[in-house]
Amino acid sequence: MDPKHPVRKAIIPVAGNGTRFLPATKAMPKEMLTIVDRPVVQYAVDEAIEAGIEHIVFVTSRNKSAIEDHFDDTPELISSLHRAGKTKQVSELESLLPRAGSISFTRQQAPLGLGHAVWCARDLIGNEPFALLLPDMVCHGLRGCMAGLMDLYDEVGGNIVAVEECAPEETSKYGIIGRGAPVRHGFGVTKMVEKPHPSEAPSNFYLNGRYILQPEIFDILARQERGAGNEIQLTDGMLRLSQTQAFHAQAYSGKTFDCGSKQGFIEANVAFALARTDIGGLVYDSIRNLVLSHEAQMTAA
Repeated sequence: MDPKHPVRKAIIPVAGNGTRFLPATKAMPKEMLTIVDRPVVQYAVDEAIEAGIEHIVFVTSRNKSAIEDHFDDTPELISSLHRAGKTKQVSELESLLPRAGSISFTRQQAPLGLGHAVWCARDLIGNEPFALLLPDMVCHGLRGCMAGLMDLYDEVGGNIVAVEECAPEETSKYGIIGRGAPVRHGFGVTKMVEKPHPSEAPSNFYLNGRYILQPEIFDILARQERGAGNEIQLTDGMLRLSQTQAFHAQAYSGKTFDCGSKQGFIEANVAFALARTDIGGLVYDSIRNLVLSHEAQMTAA
């Protein structure tokens, strides 16, 4: 495989059950929960398209049809909006509609882990490098995280991961990498360790859910034994791949919110709302007043 073979396809795994958000996710996919007025999964798709991705493969599961419907045409709704003169909403919906044939769906029949979900997309990806975006990890910055990874990939090829810095005492929460020699758009990866104790962590750079991987990962995942949680772990597969192929990392200049957690989901809503020109000022005033009221109540108590 040519190390500079273009990255045209992306995998977005959306098969999780979203149990941390029950009862909201009892009948609705967790990926369809909204950050302000867009579902979580839309942010990953927008980021992939910004980076030049031409085809997106969703790895889905039961009761996820709302995701497929979201990325389909809605002629009845469009007609209704036209009749009501709501041209702005029509333009926005049409801008979100993917190009015909640019999205595919495949199923992960059993919850066997992220590595297994990636492996389920093997036939749709083929023998090509691919991007992987975890939709729960929502990136917020002036430029999408994946676009930056593409810059690094164009420079060095191989396998690329995005990282961010965490507090040194929090390394046991994340997959942590070792920092190697610098290159123009990033640095080499010397090791990957899953949730190390702070005293054993090779750095405080953690994997934030954005990757570019070579197709050899599929053969590794096909033979991968189950790891933590009795699941096929992607990190285990990447560790094996790193024995024969180079990995590089880029530190993301924005901030990633873990929208698989309630705290991260709320933080993302606040951050994205504050960044908007139409509602940012109103949201700031509302949050400020709420915080001041809460502090006054706590003081009075």
